[in-house]
Amino acid sequence: MSPLLSARDLTKSYGVQPALRGVDLDLHEGEIVAVRGRSGCGKSTLLHCLSGILRPDGGQVHFRGDRLDDTSEAYRSELRRTRFGVLLQHGHLISELTSAENVALPLMLGGGSRRAALAAAATWLGRLGVAEAAEQTPGQLSGGQLQRVALARAMVTQPAVLFADEPTGALDTLAGELVMKLLGRVAREQGTAVVVVTHDATIAAYAEREIVLLDGRLDPTGLGVAVAVGA
Repeated sequence: MSPLLSARDLTKSYGVQPALRGVDLDLHEGEIVAVRGRSGCGKSTLLHCLSGILRPDGGQVHFRGDRLDDTSEAYRSELRRTRFGVLLQHGHLISELTSAENVALPLMLGGGSRRAALAAAATWLGRLGVAEAAEQTPGQLSGGQLQRVALARAMVTQPAVLFADEPTGALDTLAGELVMKLLGRVAREQGTAVVVVTHDATIAAYAEREIVLLDGRLDPTGLGVAVAVGA
């Protein structure tokens, strides 16, 4: 079966500092993959290149067989509103909007009616156990509630791929595990493929497959730790 999303020989540098050094990755429909490694190893850069937030310096990214990395920023932004979902560490909800309005926003930006978008938002907030937060603004929510609302916003368009960048990094252990259980459940129900970036092996264990980065490369040992030769 052909991969839903694939990357080949991705490279990316910030000035003279390389962040990715020839990374390959295949992602299939409904699969949950964790990308793990120490801070600064290139995890977030890889996610940003896969999702079209960043354009790689070299290599190629394909989504459903079509090349993504050489398309326009406008096209990649549209893809993130429709076929990709993005979940970040702190949620990045709009503080002036209610939870329901935040979740409905991607649908309204896509041309949907406010009424239909808010109805879909209410459904997703209920599925993720935060229906009571619908009329509350982000400043009134706990960290766990914020991240579940952000997950509802990422999933409301029923994306083909969900990109989650340290989605539990700002949460305590129990809240983080709840978010990961909910993420896994709704992704499997929707058939959504998921890429989860994390430094936490406990969170990575919720994935079906794990890759480890070390200094911008795939680490074949899976340890993410440089080994001194001759030691």
